[in-house]
Amino acid sequence: MGWLHWARSCAVVVMMALTGIAPAGAADKPLLPAETFFRHPAVLEVKLSPSGRYVGITRVHDNRRAALLVVDLQGSEPAKVVAFFAKQDVVWFDWVNDERLLFRLGKIEPARHTTHLPGLYAVEVASGKTTELICSEIQTCLQQSDSLRYDHGLLAVPRQQPGVRADEVVVGQLDFQLRRIEPKWLNVQSGLVRKMDMPKPPERVMQWLFDSKGQPRVAMSLYDDEGRGVLHWLAPGAEQWRQLASFKLVDPPFTVMGVSDDGQLYVTEPRGPAREAVLTTFDFATGKPAERPIVQAPGFDFSGWLLHGDPGQGVLGVSLQADSQVTVWTDPAMKKFQEETDARLPGRVNSISCRRCGAPDMVALVHSYNDRDPGRYLLHRADSKRWENVSVVMPGIKAQQMASVDFQRIKARDGSDLPVWLTLPQGVEPGKPAPVVVLAHGGPWVRNGYWRWEPMAQFLASRGYLVIEPEFRGSQGYGAEHFKAGLKQWGLTMQDDLADALLWARKAGLATDRACVMGASYGGYATAMGLIRHPELFRCGVSWVGVADLMLHLEGGFFVVDDLHGFARQHAYPDLIGDPKKEAARLIEVSPVHQAARIKAPLLLAYGAEDLRVPKDHGRRLRDAMTKAGNPPEYVEYENEGHGWQQMSTRLDFAKRVENFLGKHLQPAAP
Repeated sequence: MGWLHWARSCAVVVMMALTGIAPAGAADKPLLPAETFFRHPAVLEVKLSPSGRYVGITRVHDNRRAALLVVDLQGSEPAKVVAFFAKQDVVWFDWVNDERLLFRLGKIEPARHTTHLPGLYAVEVASGKTTELICSEIQTCLQQSDSLRYDHGLLAVPRQQPGVRADEVVVGQLDFQLRRIEPKWLNVQSGLVRKMDMPKPPERVMQWLFDSKGQPRVAMSLYDDEGRGVLHWLAPGAEQWRQLASFKLVDPPFTVMGVSDDGQLYVTEPRGPAREAVLTTFDFATGKPAERPIVQAPGFDFSGWLLHGDPGQGVLGVSLQADSQVTVWTDPAMKKFQEETDARLPGRVNSISCRRCGAPDMVALVHSYNDRDPGRYLLHRADSKRWENVSVVMPGIKAQQMASVDFQRIKARDGSDLPVWLTLPQGVEPGKPAPVVVLAHGGPWVRNGYWRWEPMAQFLASRGYLVIEPEFRGSQGYGAEHFKAGLKQWGLTMQDDLADALLWARKAGLATDRACVMGASYGGYATAMGLIRHPELFRCGVSWVGVADLMLHLEGGFFVVDDLHGFARQHAYPDLIGDPKKEAARLIEVSPVHQAARIKAPLLLAYGAEDLRVPKDHGRRLRDAMTKAGNPPEYVEYENEGHGWQQMSTRLDFAKRVENFLGKHLQPAAP
C-alpha cells in the first residue's frame, strides 16, 4: 500500500449541510414512544460463509431470543434456523467452513441466576446437528464431560486454504497458576484436541495473534508483578521467537493491529505534536515501526481494521473511523466497487465485506448506515449485478424522524483542542437555541463519539434537547497528548471540558441557559462532579451506574464485591487516577460521596443490583450522604441488572424516569 492521507468523508459533509433543517409539520407530530429507541435490534450480526454461498444471521425473535439462521444464496428456500434456545441467545457466531459454524450463547435479556456460561458450540448447516465443544452449563463444567472445560476459549478461526486442516480451529487453555494461555488445535467435528507445533513460546503469554492459517505470529507476555508487557514475534519459517518491545502496559510504544500471510506486521504508532496514532508496518531491520505511514487521519488516532482478501490476496485496504467511518481500498477493483456502492447509497457509510473480492463472480455484503438510520444489510452479486435486501437492523426506525449528528472541534479554556459531538433536535427552528443535556461518556479512557445512530442521544433529541457529548481530555482516539492530558484529572480539567463545551454551545447560539448533565459509569461520576464543580451551569443531573466513592473505586472494600482486577488497582489506577495512599487528600476533594453536601441541584441516581464493575454501594453511599446533607436524590435500583441496562423493561422504565425528570427541571420546547 502507498502513502494515503485521509480527508473528512463526503457523508459528513452532506450531514453538516442538513444541520438544523426540520421537516415541515414536525411540531405537530406526537412524541415517538421510548420503545422506538430502546428495543433490541432485529439483527445482531450478518456474515458471509467462506465461499460466499451462504449468509449467516443472528436474528432476534419476539424481541427476546436471538436465533442463528442460514440462507442458501443458491437456493430458493427461506432462511433456515440452525440454532435456537428457549432460554439462551446466540450472541456470537463465525463460519469454520461452508458446512459448519461456531457460536456462543448468552442472554440479551439476562436472568438473575444464570446456570450457563458462553461456552462454544459447532453446528452443521445441512443437518442442524449441534456439538458442544467448550462446556456451557456451570454444573457440567465442574464434572467430567466430553466437552472442554471452562478454562478454554476460542483464539482463532483459520481460513480454509492449502495447509489448513478442515474443521480445525485454535483454542487456548488458561493456566491460572503459571499465568499463561496455551494454544491448541481443536477439531470441531470430533472434539479432539492436538498440540500446536511451534518453537518454545515466551513465558506468561496471555495474548496471541495468528495469521489466516492459524499459525502464531505475535505473543504478548503480561507480568502482573512488574506492571509491564513484552511483545514477541515469530516470523514465517522461523525457529525461535524474537522480542520486539518491553514496556509499561499503560504506555506502549506502538500497538499491534494485525498480520498478513506474507509476514508483514501492522502496527500503529503515535506521531506529530498531538501524538496521533498512524498505521504503518513494523520494520524488522530497524526493530521499530516503519517511518513511512500507510494511513493517517489528521486530528484522529487510526482506529480501524485491515481488509483481508481471500487467502493469497493479502491486504486489500483498510477501514477506519475519523469523524465517520471511511474505507480506503488499494485494490483497484474494490476501490471502483466502493465508489459505485457509495453512489448507489449516498450520504451513508457503506461498509463492505466480500468473497472473491474484486473478481467477476464476487459476492459482497454491504452494511449501510448513517447518523439517522441504524442501518441495513444488502447483498451484491457481481456476476448478475443483482442487489438484494438482507435485513434492516431496527425496522421501527424512520430516518426522517431522527436527529442529525454533527462533529465540532472547539477550544477549552486552556487552549487545548476539544472534540465535541452534537445531536441536534428536530422541531427546533434553525438558529433558535434549545435546552441542553451534556452527556458524559463512560470509560473514561475510550473514544465515545461516532457518526452513527445512538439510542440515548436520539431519544433525548426527540424530546427537544440539544445533546452535547464532549470527548474530554483522557478520551482516546484523538492523539496521545489528548489522552495524557487527562491523567489524574478526574473532577478537575476533565470536568472543565464538559463545562467549556456547554459554554461554547451557548455562545454559538445553539443552547439556552437551561442545562442538565448526565452519564453512566465514569459519566455518572462526572455528572455528580458537574453539580459540585459547576453548580451555576447545571440545573440537574442524571447518573446511572456511576462511580460515587472514589476511594472505594481505587482501593476496593472488604464487604464490597467488584470485578476490578488487582493489576489495574496496583499498576494502572495510580497513574491514571491517583494513588489513594499518597494522594488521599486530593482524591477526597474530587469524590462525590465526600463532597455530597455541595450538591444542591436535583439528582437522579440509578444502579444495577447485580453490578460488579460499580457496585450499588456507590449509589447507596451517595444517596445517604446527600440525604444527610438535606438534599435527598431520586434513587432507583434495578434487580437483575449489572453495569448497564440489558432488559428492555429496565431501559423503558429508566427512559420514562429520565424524560419526566428532565421535563420537570428543564421544561424543553415541545418538539
